[in-house]
Amino acid sequence: MSNASSIRCLITAGPTREFIDPVRFISNPSTGKMGFALAEAALEAGWNVDLVAGPVALEEPDGAILYPVVTAEEMFHQVDALFDACDVLIMTAAVSDFRPVVQHAKKEKKDMASMNIELERTTDILKTMTDRKVHQTVVGFAAETNDVVTYAKEKLLSKNLDFIVANEVGQPGVGFAADTNEVLLIAADGSSVKLGPSTKAAIAKELIQLVTPSA
Repeated sequence: MSNASSIRCLITAGPTREFIDPVRFISNPSTGKMGFALAEAALEAGWNVDLVAGPVALEEPDGAILYPVVTAEEMFHQVDALFDACDVLIMTAAVSDFRPVVQHAKKEKKDMASMNIELERTTDILKTMTDRKVHQTVVGFAAETNDVVTYAKEKLLSKNLDFIVANEVGQPGVGFAADTNEVLLIAADGSSVKLGPSTKAAIAKELIQLVTPSA
């Protein structure tokens, strides 16, 4: 097994915000709790941690290097800058898939604003990184409301991941905003391990152990 003190881990956490105008944006309910729990667990394991976080209301993990971002594009550029030096990338962030084509410089007045917003896709950060991975172990998250395992396995293959964490959201007590979770870790070789229901902190410790790169 690799020397823990030499493992550099890059973790993304939280939501992104894609602005319509300076006071309105498209986002999601992610709070960053799972990503921050993973950062804490990685630090406890002796890893070096870079944490790229969208807008969250969480205390910075002591020992991690925190890179605050807001939009998907900002998150992409920060991950892009840090990826080559990392050994493990864990993408827990709920990155917005779409953003408005036009971001208005001033607040749109309610009685004058268009009721139709044209959207464009944001950069697929995970796929962009795996397309150029050399030695990195890459772990993705699949937050789904239905057919969770099916969609997770599709994402595992299409994005060339080493592991994916299948995570059902929209149910009480698990997923977004909750302090507890229940997930299925699926490896590229087809094996899987069910984790939880338990606290996100406990699940994070197990995940770090399971995705630790071999020597």
